[in-house]
Amino acid sequence: MSLNQSNKQRALAYWEAIDTARPETMAAAASAHLPEHFCWNGPAPLGQITGSSALAEQVFAPLKAAIPDLKRQTHILMGGQSSDHVGDDAKDAFWVAGTGYLTGTATHSFIGIPATDQPLRIRWSEFIRFKDDEMVESQVILDFVDWFDQIELPVLPKSCGAEHVYPAPTGFNGLLIEPQNIEETTHTLKLGNGLLYGALNGFDQSELASMGMANYFHPNLKWYGPGGIGACLSLSEFEQLHQQPWLIAFPDRKVMGIESLFAEGRLLAASGVAGVEATHTGTYLGEPASGAKLKISGIDFWLRDGDQFTENWIFVDMIDLFNQMGIDLFDRMTTLHQQQSLES
Repeated sequence: MSLNQSNKQRALAYWEAIDTARPETMAAAASAHLPEHFCWNGPAPLGQITGSSALAEQVFAPLKAAIPDLKRQTHILMGGQSSDHVGDDAKDAFWVAGTGYLTGTATHSFIGIPATDQPLRIRWSEFIRFKDDEMVESQVILDFVDWFDQIELPVLPKSCGAEHVYPAPTGFNGLLIEPQNIEETTHTLKLGNGLLYGALNGFDQSELASMGMANYFHPNLKWYGPGGIGACLSLSEFEQLHQQPWLIAFPDRKVMGIESLFAEGRLLAASGVAGVEATHTGTYLGEPASGAKLKISGIDFWLRDGDQFTENWIFVDMIDLFNQMGIDLFDRMTTLHQQQSLES
């Protein structure tokens, strides 16, 4: 079995262990798969946590206690050797990435998010870096804004795109359990490099066409954005509903040193805790320009068909992004919940 295949099996075993553990056995389940120097880069307000014990205590056990029937749906599983890095320690590292839904009903609160009787579908994504046969760090984003919307505590204006749309790949098995064609992988990675460091960094602040996105995205692109932005169901919708507002707000945004960029077969993946840098110089989702210098945490998956990408699954740590703009979305959620409680 190749190293990449072995890494994917280890990631699956790790997820299975924490998914099936009870709150009181979570620390043992986590320590069986993660070293104590493991670094977990989570979404705000959770942040960075070091060590399997701390991770179990601060995240895994409280989440399972809040949602006892929590189940994981994995829509995409892939791995590979990154062609990008931030520090020398991560250079050419092997990664495994996954995304899908966490489902269940919250019977207790989790980090201030109130319990409800409504079944939840919480978007999750995780990129795990391997070194010397160990999982040593990961980047995780949970779509808290979409979670808030599901329990009727909207902290941002209604999305321009379609809300709560985050399906598995269309007509394609995204669980890459078996080895993939090397030529397909090479072609996908080449296209991905052109997209990230050519088109996305090519905006001349005059017109969208200058970026050449049509060279990389199919006209019938399905772009599954995070809560607050929503899904765009064509290239035209992507340009009008997401790209234009994003570039008005952050015209100087630039893809910088992302932690990982790798392909496997027709799938491409990229992650960066501070992968995009930008200045907030225009109104965004109702919030006026703050002038803040931003470091934006994001995760992406793409599916290629021929010479274009047809689907794109996107995570942005919206809580952290708005924190940097001076807006506390968790505080806004709490205030909305308190108001609703008083009115009921």
